[in-house]
Amino acid sequence: MKPFSCFVTGTDTEIGKTLVSSALLHALGAAGLRAAGMKPLAAGAELRAGVWRNDDVEQIAAAATVALPRELTTPYLLRTPAAPHIAAAIEGVTIEPRKILDCYAQVRGHAEAVVVEGVGGFRVPLTDRYDTADLARDLGLPVVLVVGLRLGCINHALLTAEAIAARGLRLAGWVANTADPSMEHVAGNIAALQARLPAPLLGHVPRLAPPTAAAAAAHLNLALLEEACSKRS
Repeated sequence: MKPFSCFVTGTDTEIGKTLVSSALLHALGAAGLRAAGMKPLAAGAELRAGVWRNDDVEQIAAAATVALPRELTTPYLLRTPAAPHIAAAIEGVTIEPRKILDCYAQVRGHAEAVVVEGVGGFRVPLTDRYDTADLARDLGLPVVLVVGLRLGCINHALLTAEAIAARGLRLAGWVANTADPSMEHVAGNIAALQARLPAPLLGHVPRLAPPTAAAAAAHLNLALLEEACSKRS
């Protein structure tokens, strides 16, 4: 398998970005690649055994095959469970995009593949004039869109795909993740998205118990993603 890196975004918050990011890392590691994960910004941390921890950050680190300092993989770990720009203001932290980009460059130097997970949806504010879409643009990575399967997901997915294209980024693929297990007409919604999104469906992750990286990876087609990421824009 050829090395590649990608940026994982979602149609909203709490729709499975971390699960899919972890699954990608697991699959990359199983393929023999040195895979590193990044969650550049995380808001909401708990003090455990004297260390501030965030569950998403922990999951990504556990799935990666390259162990790196948290200061590199998550340069901004905010304690307040709120939008990053609000949490940063509360805690007196200045989010500097250049710092994130520098950390990515260092992480990339240690790994053959890097999975960078965004925060919330594609246009979450990080500062007064900079959001996650700007970060994705500056990283310049192919984008993987996680579509949380619930009412309204078609509209959210299509709008996000348009925002990705507007920044000159390539949507390399999308993953359907069962956010609402009671959702009706799942197959019809997935078919509608397949007909409209300009990228391949990489897999449909059902409701998993427990939702582990290995279990989710079994539902992804990494070959499709590798092929899409290797194409020139």
